Amino acid sequence: MIIKKTFLTLLVLAILSTNSFSAGTESSGTSKVKSDYDKAVSIIKAAKKYEKKGKLEKAKKRYEKAQALLVKSNKKKPLQADTLNYLGFTTRKLGDYENGEKYYLLGLEINPKHVGINEYLGELYVATNRMDLAKERLKILESCSCEEYTELKEIIAGTKKSKY
Repeated sequence: MIIKKTFLTLLVLAILSTNSFSAGTESSGTSKVKSDYDKAVSIIKAAKKYEKKGKLEKAKKRYEKAQALLVKSNKKKPLQADTLNYLGFTTRKLGDYENGEKYYLLGLEINPKHVGINEYLGELYVATNRMDLAKERLKILESCSCEEYTELKEIIAGTKKSKY
């Protein structure tokens, strides 16, 4: 059953990726040239800064650019939890919660304890008013002694707005 579910999820994500973005290549990561994944992470950091300053259109353009690079990276090296985390993040930041959630859930199938995915998925659940599911993500982060746990806890409690 799990294999069927994973296969179907992969099929959906492949279709989404193929229909939304053009194919490309990524560096091998062994040269001095940055990989598409590394470029995307840098662009996401810039987008977060723009978002924090209220420059939402500039942030959106960067999220779109990062997402396209992450799709290319995922085609070259599929099923990397970190890539799926950022695919979920950029997709969510661009307003597509449904597909963002699919990327996060696929990432959790690969690494159920992934701190970033659990935090960001929890934030998605808060944003979509599914507090019971957000609390499940918090429970998973409880033992990590990490800032992701504290941030999600504050967001769930309503004492902090999601900074991302």
